[in-house]
Amino acid sequence: MVAGEGPLCGRTRVAVRSAAETDEEAVIALWRACNLTVSYNDPIADFRFACGKPASDVLVAVDAEAVIGSVMVGHDGHRGWLWYVAVDPARRKQGIGRTLVEAAEDWLRQRGAPKVHLMVRETNTEVIEFYARMGYDPMPRVNMQKWLK
Repeated sequence: MVAGEGPLCGRTRVAVRSAAETDEEAVIALWRACNLTVSYNDPIADFRFACGKPASDVLVAVDAEAVIGSVMVGHDGHRGWLWYVAVDPARRKQGIGRTLVEAAEDWLRQRGAPKVHLMVRETNTEVIEFYARMGYDPMPRVNMQKWLK
């Protein structure tokens, strides 16, 4: 479990911890509010698949027990991945996203992952700039896919 204190946001500190089953509804609502869900991915299944596993977890930022941010983190033994990085739209620009990404990076370091990957839609320039400020660089790769369903 990850636990830590994040930035001072208003008058309270934001804590980061592993999501609990009871956080599911709030986390899914957050992902939807941040437009992170798509018709071909089931966010409930994603949440349940990732939570508390040896190779994955969902970390949440909480303020007075309210979920105000999340990141899904996992690794395949060679590289780490971040998904569903979300901050309540009313709480953005307060350092919460940075705190969540740093907590996920620490989670990966503790498990021996040497690097971290993430994907951002190329039209999402504000988020690309956020990750660039955190030291992330574009990768010269072609992502390919094949639907197995």
